[in-house]
Amino acid sequence: MSLAIIHTRAQLGVDAPSVAVEVHLSGGLPSLSIVGLPEAAVKESRERVRSALITSGFDFPQRRVTINLAPADLPKEGGRYDLAIALGILQASGQLKAEGLESLEILGELALSGDIRPVTGVLPASIACGKAQRRLVVPQANADEAVMTGQTEVFAVGHLLHLCEHLRGAQRLPLHQPREQSVSLAAVPDLADVRGQLQARRALEVAAAGGHNLLFSGPPGSGKSMLAARLPGLMPPLSLEESLAVAAVHSVAGLPVDAVCAGQRPFRSPHHTASAVAMVGGGGRPRPGEISLAHEGVLFLDELPEFPRRVLEVMREPLETGEILISRAARSTAYPARFQLVAAMNPCPCGYFDDGTARCRCTPDQINRYQQRLSGPLLDRIDLQLQVPALSPQELLTPAKPGESSAAVRERVLGARERQLHRQGKANRDLNGQELEKHCTLPVSARQLLARVMAQHHLSARACHRLLRVARTLADLEREADIQQSHLLEALVYRGKWVEQ
Repeated sequence: MSLAIIHTRAQLGVDAPSVAVEVHLSGGLPSLSIVGLPEAAVKESRERVRSALITSGFDFPQRRVTINLAPADLPKEGGRYDLAIALGILQASGQLKAEGLESLEILGELALSGDIRPVTGVLPASIACGKAQRRLVVPQANADEAVMTGQTEVFAVGHLLHLCEHLRGAQRLPLHQPREQSVSLAAVPDLADVRGQLQARRALEVAAAGGHNLLFSGPPGSGKSMLAARLPGLMPPLSLEESLAVAAVHSVAGLPVDAVCAGQRPFRSPHHTASAVAMVGGGGRPRPGEISLAHEGVLFLDELPEFPRRVLEVMREPLETGEILISRAARSTAYPARFQLVAAMNPCPCGYFDDGTARCRCTPDQINRYQQRLSGPLLDRIDLQLQVPALSPQELLTPAKPGESSAAVRERVLGARERQLHRQGKANRDLNGQELEKHCTLPVSARQLLARVMAQHHLSARACHRLLRVARTLADLEREADIQQSHLLEALVYRGKWVEQ
């Protein structure tokens, strides 16, 4: 037999399209050519495969070898096709007589010794393989990740010879079994460590209950970063569907997925020197950025005005749509980016403006320029905007009882989320226009109040909708079926708005 077909998977964002490795041997001068849009790492597989076959005791065929990676219009990257190419050459040359290869999909990079090295993007490939009702062969180091779907039968191999013995039927490999997760949510910082700041703690609870974006503004040392770090501990754990979606992004990025699959939400905190590509993803080979790595979790931006304006502006669309489309000349790649933005900033360059002392020496022009680094459209997308004052020496030094723990607050958050899912099937932050009209009805007095505020502060329709979503969350936390005027007033306070008499 001079033709062999081996099934494998490519990597395209968080998708794993099917690829057929077609190996054909023919007469002519000995050569090996790979076609089907292979990039440099795929072309170099000819040398890895040749050495791996020879060191494993096989003969490399002295014939014309043509390898086609179909479909031909799909770009192929990385060393994930090495193992499939090696098996195709062995089967086409008659050195491996195996049955049932059509029911297997093969992933793995070959070392020159024949050892099988791990690759990225195994979890999306495992999900797609299970849907295709095939079994998956992966490197030993990727096996735990591959079985996390619970729907795909996985074989873990460490060497080319072990896989060949399995395919011959001489020594069968056992199906890899998932191991118990040891990651615990107890590692998340506890809200009980925060002293005072009752309004900020309440805003954290509201943000966790409804999935709202949050901005803390205050002088240095007032606890803004400390508060933000405790938000993941208040949020509901990831569902199975959410865990797989988040783990798929981390798998593509080559990051560990254990904590994600244990239900722990991501918490990303990039430095303010991050570029736009690092924030939203991109590059010659598009990779997920920070907003995608924070999918279904928290993206914390400390010192928000210090980020370049261009970096902040590229987040405006993902904040609305929940995904990012990275377009390049050759192709476009979409990554999920449904994150919760939490930011912290100082009110002025020195940080001490309006803190009750006379330490600030910034001029009004300096303060204005500093605050204008944040555009109106970006601030319009932040639901809760709160001032965090510095604690007085008496509050800091006087012994006090510990505040309410994260576990106690999380119970109320879980109750509010359950009511949202039961009523509308989604969190309040995801309500669209028609759903707002249905689930966020206001009494007459509250409608009149909202109309006055919109006229006085020139609020946009987006800001109005976000106020309604926050008010709906406040009602859910108080187990109220309808939004009351008190909920709207509290939402206005968190927005930094008031009603003129």
